[in-house]
Amino acid sequence: MLGDIKAAEQVYIACGYTDMRKSIDGLAALVREQFRMDPFSPSLFLFCGRRCDRIKALLWEGDGFVLLYKRLENGSFQWPREPGELQPISWQQFRWLMEGLKIEQKLTINPAKPADFC
Repeated sequence: MLGDIKAAEQVYIACGYTDMRKSIDGLAALVREQFRMDPFSPSLFLFCGRRCDRIKALLWEGDGFVLLYKRLENGSFQWPREPGELQPISWQQFRWLMEGLKIEQKLTINPAKPADFC
């Protein structure tokens, strides 16, 4: 299905700044050459420019690339800025990012391990 990002097995965020003028070929080359990853893998690659109000997402669907683009009218994305790093994130972190939150939340409740009753 066109643009079904749930087909991606992994989500990666390109930390730092990306030139948002890049198209599919430029972003795929960036994934391959700078990050040493396969752009044809079943992964969603996320990119953000300096203004932090727009992102691009690159996804290989088996028969071609899909390039998704989102521009915020209000606010900005809380994008990690460690240059030159491609960081894997979970679907939960992806959702936080799309909601304008940081991908590392300090106040989350960690899952508990089952324990004996007192």
